[in-house]
Order: sequence, then structure tokens, then C-alpha cells
Amino acid sequence: MTIAVDDLEELRVAVQRLENPSLAARLASMVGAPVEMLGGVLPEKAKAVITKATSTALEKALKVALATMRGQTGGPADKLHKSAVGLSGAMGGLFGLPALAIELPVSTTIMLRSIADIARCEGEDLHSPEAALACLQVFALGGRTESDDSMDAGYFAVRGALARTMAQAAQVIAERGFVAEGAPVVVRFLGGIAARFGVTVGQKFAMQAVPIIGAAGGALVNLAFIDHFQDVARGHFTVRRLERKYGAETVQAAYEALRDGQPVPVS
Repeated sequence: MTIAVDDLEELRVAVQRLENPSLAARLASMVGAPVEMLGGVLPEKAKAVITKATSTALEKALKVALATMRGQTGGPADKLHKSAVGLSGAMGGLFGLPALAIELPVSTTIMLRSIADIARCEGEDLHSPEAALACLQVFALGGRTESDDSMDAGYFAVRGALARTMAQAAQVIAERGFVAEGAPVVVRFLGGIAARFGVTVGQKFAMQAVPIIGAAGGALVNLAFIDHFQDVARGHFTVRRLERKYGAETVQAAYEALRDGQPVPVS
């Protein structure tokens, strides 16, 4: 099956968004130095706090954000979500590491709410556990772990790594409802996401830890944070929408051809 010209152009934009995560570049332009340099000097105590806060944030976000999506219509409220995340970032920039355990669950919940909004506008049924977990999956698609190489850090590679636990978690939630969040398979799914999400959280905290950043800078860092994940979400749910239309194999083949600079047949 071939893909229509307009849909292929949307897929091309999705490839750019998903294969070139831009958070580190956005943050680096704010401070004038590579964010990886800042993150590399974080003390072990800070890394431990980030790890714990990341896991807690994902658990709370899954419970709170998607439950509020039901029955809503209209386009994604990007400006509202950015304003709310900016306010939470101001708190993080002002109070630093002690505020992370409070600020990160708040900002993550707001971002997941925004991601779910984008998903709904791309035709996802948010009453479906699989679609709900696909929203959470966005946080894994926006970061790279230290063990990643070019082969296992791509969009479909990350989706594939999470596919089995995601399917199992969706089944458990479908059978038991969202009260099943503590089920072992759901915990494993969240753990896989947390490992990748923690990378971007570390970059964000490293930037907010710069002494000159303060509250205003913290708000700007969080705006870059939500911009990043909104872009990833748009790419992710564009791909999923096209998969529903053309089939997963057709879309993946076209995606990989576009990524590698190869021609794609069009209809």
C-alpha cells in the first residue's frame, strides 16, 4: 500500500520530531554550554532524588491526568498547559533540589494532560487503556539512556522495547480498571519509561541548578520542557494515526525510508 502525498509530508515532519529530540539543544542555547556537561557533574544525592521524583511523577501523572480527559472536546489547550508548567518551573528554579519532589509531579501531570489532549485531537480513544499508556509512552520517546546507541535509540526501537509490557499493562488495566496501577506489569512499564524520562529530567534540573537561573529562568526551562514533549507527542500520535489508516508495516517502512533519506512511493 502507498501513502498519500499529504500524509507522507505529515510523516516526514513526525520523523524529524521523533528522531532528533531537541531538549538538550534548547536548554544549551539558554545557558551557552552543553547541557550534558551540567548533567555530568550532578552529585549522587541529586541523581538519587531525580530518580525517585521521576518514578513518583509518572505514577501520579498516570492516575490524575488521564482521568480528567474524559468528555472533553475542542483543540489542544497548549497555551494553558504551558502557562501552568511555567509556574511550576518558577518554583523549581527558586527552591532547587528540595522543590523537585513537589514540582516534578505537578509539571509532569500537566504535560501528560497536554499530551493526552494532542492524542485525542489525532483520533485516539482515551477511554482505551492502550491509548492512555501510549500517552505515557511519550516520556520515554523524548530521552536517551547512557546505554543507548544509534541502533536502539530510534523511535521504533524504543516503542518495540516497551511493546510487550505496554500490551500486558493495558490488558491488566482493561480488566481491573485504573486501580491496577500498582500491578507488577504496570510497575515494570512505568520503570521502562522512568529510565528514559529521567535523562531529560536530569537535564532540566541541571539547568535549573545554575545559580543565575532563578525563578524566571526556571519557568523558561519548563516551557522548553513542555515544548519538547508536545513536539514528541505530535510526532508519536501522527504515526499512530497513519498506522490506523495504512497499517503498521506500511507506515514503519515509509518512516524508516524517510529517516534514511530514501524515496517513498506515493499514491
